[in-house]
Amino acid sequence: MRFSAEQRLDDGVLEREFTLGEIPGILWTPASASGPAPLILLGHPGGLRKMYPRLVARARHTAAEGYAAATLELPGSGDRPRSAAAEQARADLRRALRTGEPVEEIVDRLVLPLVEQAVPEWRAALDALLALPEIGGPVGLAGGVIAIGVRLAVVEPRIAAALLFAGSFVPRSMFEEARQVTVPLLVLLQWDDEGNDRQLALDLFDAFGSKEKTLHANTGGHTGVPRFEGDDGNRFFARHLK
Repeated sequence: MRFSAEQRLDDGVLEREFTLGEIPGILWTPASASGPAPLILLGHPGGLRKMYPRLVARARHTAAEGYAAATLELPGSGDRPRSAAAEQARADLRRALRTGEPVEEIVDRLVLPLVEQAVPEWRAALDALLALPEIGGPVGLAGGVIAIGVRLAVVEPRIAAALLFAGSFVPRSMFEEARQVTVPLLVLLQWDDEGNDRQLALDLFDAFGSKEKTLHANTGGHTGVPRFEGDDGNRFFARHLK
């Protein structure tokens, strides 16, 4: 991990850009902490620069509660090399959603390769972040492509709790993995999300094997998550990371 730039935000949060190999990322640490801060990994749908306003708002909100936060660019997004296969799958998915065609095979082509590449990258980032003296465990996962979150929650034992956004398609083949998830879960679902399969999201929640799992469903579209869900998310992480 190599830090390339830093700035102190007006609330005292330290923001540092880094690269992990060739992969860009951002780390935010609280203004004051008595010891190593618990870490929350901030997922997103790709495109760090485009997503930055929402990511920094989430990071500052969690830093106010004493958490460090970090994010990593997804494969094929931002300045990372594009995948012709992924671009074709995205175009096919948009067309299928417009015309009402089946999407299961397209979702497999788009999401499964992304999960296979992204999850090892996030685990490598976690190795590097937890080696920093200002960062400590336990670790939470918040948001992003839900299929990546499912895989991370299964294979990464350092993740103690996960807040997942039911706003992206999940291959049916990953439902068996969902049954292996045991960490506490808080799942957010936008009831009127035009780009998401509501029934699939409900079926996925039902499949999760966690003994503690909570579903918050709110009316509104994909980007209409109520602001109070941020406070509820902090309370959820306070129960499991502190």
